[in-house]
Amino acid sequence: MNYRLWILLLWGLPGWALAGSCNLLILGDSLSSGYGLAAREGWADLLDVRLNRAAPQWRVVNASISGDTTQNGLQRLGPALQRHHPQGVLIALGGNDALRGTPPTEIRQNLAALVRQARASGAWVLLLEAPVLPNYGPGYAGAVAKLYGEVAHAERAVHVPCFVCGVGVRAALMQADGIHPNAQAQAAMLDAVWPYLKPKLRCTAK
Repeated sequence: MNYRLWILLLWGLPGWALAGSCNLLILGDSLSSGYGLAAREGWADLLDVRLNRAAPQWRVVNASISGDTTQNGLQRLGPALQRHHPQGVLIALGGNDALRGTPPTEIRQNLAALVRQARASGAWVLLLEAPVLPNYGPGYAGAVAKLYGEVAHAERAVHVPCFVCGVGVRAALMQADGIHPNAQAQAAMLDAVWPYLKPKLRCTAK
């Protein structure tokens, strides 16, 4: 084992304290927390594996919690930033807001606040567009889907188009509830995010 890493582990210091390492924080809901999947099957876990090969200075800190809304994210982001000091933040929230019929203006305000808070910490941000079920009609769904690109543009974040929508139309890639992708879908979800993430992986440790 690397001597410096051994010392860090012995002292109980966090992983970001290792010189030359950078944290990638994922703030999401059940689509990113691995809901209904076995351990290490989720797309965030697969991302960590890919980073170990392609960009070994980076490590994933998955702070996603099933059921979280953008409002929950606002409550949790500050402590997560202080604890993990990420250089990059992936925000993947809003799906649960849409399930509850939260007004698009409120979702927009919360997402913008999340991006601003992450950028104020010195991190760059990827804003992952959430899937919107047609429960409240096409007008509502279109308004929610549209705001992700608008928020990303206004707040200087990278907009990642709906990273779940490609698998959501295939029943074989969905769990029995018809909402959550299954294990076979996770690699495709990662592949949908990767082209937007890869150019940002320049580790300049804080």
